Order: sequence, then C-alpha cells, then structure tokens
Amino acid sequence: MTGYEFCLSYWWVFPLVMIALCFIMRKGCGSRSMCGYGSTGPKNISTSARDTLDQRYAQGEIDEREYEQKKKTLKGI
Repeated sequence: MTGYEFCLSYWWVFPLVMIALCFIMRKGCGSRSMCGYGSTGPKNISTSARDTLDQRYAQGEIDEREYEQKKKTLKGI
C-alpha cells in the first residue's frame, strides 16, 4: 500500500476527529453561546419579588404610594 492509497482509505477519519473536537469544545463552554463572549455574570441568581420592588422604588420607577400598595400585596402572598 503506497502513501497515496493509505490517505484515500482513511479520508473519513479527519471529519470524525473534527466533529469530536467540536463537541469537546462546546461542552467546555457550558451554557454560553460562544466561549468567552457570553454573559459575564452568573445566570442562576434569583431575586425575590420584594428585592425587585425595592430596586424599582430606589430607582424612581414607582412612587411611594404604589410602592406601599405593592408591598402590602406581597405580604399577603
């Protein structure tokens, strides 16, 4: 078997190796869409409804009356 015949008989190995490398690299990236270019913060942070309400009031998105009303509603839950 010459070198040329050897290359022709194992042509299918290269695509399989490339596919395997893609899966390995994708698994290393985790849930990010692209390695190193995803969201920088953790994605599993959960904020309570009260924290969100407090933030909205502090940023001026809602006034004091609406804040107190929503706070009472949350206490009832």
